[in-house]
Amino acid sequence: MTVELRGNFGIYVHWPFCASKCPYCDFNSHVRHKEVDQFRYAAALIRELDYYAVRTSGSGRRLESIFFGGGTPSLMDPRVVSKILEAISCHWSIDENVEITLEANPTSSDSLRFAGYRSAGVNRLSLGVQSLRDATLRTLGRQHDAAEALRSMELARLVFPRLSFDLIYTHPDQGEDEWREELSLALSLAADHLSLYQLTIEPGTAFYSLERSGRLVMPLEERGRTLFDLTQDLCLAAGLPAYEISNHARPGSESRHNLIYWRYGDYIGVGAGAHGRFFEKSVRYAASAFRLPETWLSMVEKNGIGLEQDVPLSPAESGAEFLLMGLRLVEGIDLDRYRRLSGTNLNPERIASLEALGFITRHKDGRLAVTVEGRAVLNRLIVELID
Repeated sequence: MTVELRGNFGIYVHWPFCASKCPYCDFNSHVRHKEVDQFRYAAALIRELDYYAVRTSGSGRRLESIFFGGGTPSLMDPRVVSKILEAISCHWSIDENVEITLEANPTSSDSLRFAGYRSAGVNRLSLGVQSLRDATLRTLGRQHDAAEALRSMELARLVFPRLSFDLIYTHPDQGEDEWREELSLALSLAADHLSLYQLTIEPGTAFYSLERSGRLVMPLEERGRTLFDLTQDLCLAAGLPAYEISNHARPGSESRHNLIYWRYGDYIGVGAGAHGRFFEKSVRYAASAFRLPETWLSMVEKNGIGLEQDVPLSPAESGAEFLLMGLRLVEGIDLDRYRRLSGTNLNPERIASLEALGFITRHKDGRLAVTVEGRAVLNRLIVELID
């Protein structure tokens, strides 16, 4: 199998701590009532970076993206961010146009903190706004109000060259006119990237328990499709077309880090619960760390790494992951690359059948892409293509 380094290499740094747990969130985030020893946690992150530097050495890969995610990374002391970035720069060759993103919540956003992150090297902020309506923010369990979110966006625009923010829609009782008004306001706020997620109910969350008990009633699927179509139309008209199912950007402002994921590039993840996919010699590995911060920290301090899983992927597994990630993108996938990764070709009769049904399409360059209709049944399409 040909090694697919492709030059697009990224590092994900997970900060698992939050001030509170949102009822819809199934991310690896943890509320700690005692003060977190940030510099101890940072030292462990740096030890994991040391470990991965050895495993990815000699590849010639240039680092194109660093992403601080969480949790709530804007709870981090800017000096911690600086130490981590310094450690990264000691191990890898960094592209001159590297994208360094940090996720922030409006409740932990202030001018000094933002200035500290910018001084450390962060050049892109991803702000977890989630809604511009106070009533919706209360429903979603957020700790900020709409005015605080708007102030955070204004401050971020003054400090960072690039700004993205998130919104959640298709929540209970949301009407078409309400979403049109809210999204139109969001599009007027001069961010170059928007992540617009339909609310989903995930097992293990507070919303999951509420829905099971009948105290939370989600909109019908038809309402979700109506709001999804409205979202595509408004964003396209405002110059932020979709480049992925839930992500919209001005041309050239797409998230480079997320494109590494969706294009099935190489990345490592450090921190509790972080994941990675990377080639070591000729083998692609799937790595994931222990989720509980205390367990992860103990393992790193004892062994230099906090991995719970570190396994080679078979060609079939790599091919399936490539399809699952790449078909989320409007640009679709290169079928020749699928063959190189998986060692086989997709069934042409299946492709023709799904194309006739309007679920997939071929671009002029031969790439295979999912249509708007197909996005609603993407997981099923993957099964059809590889079964």
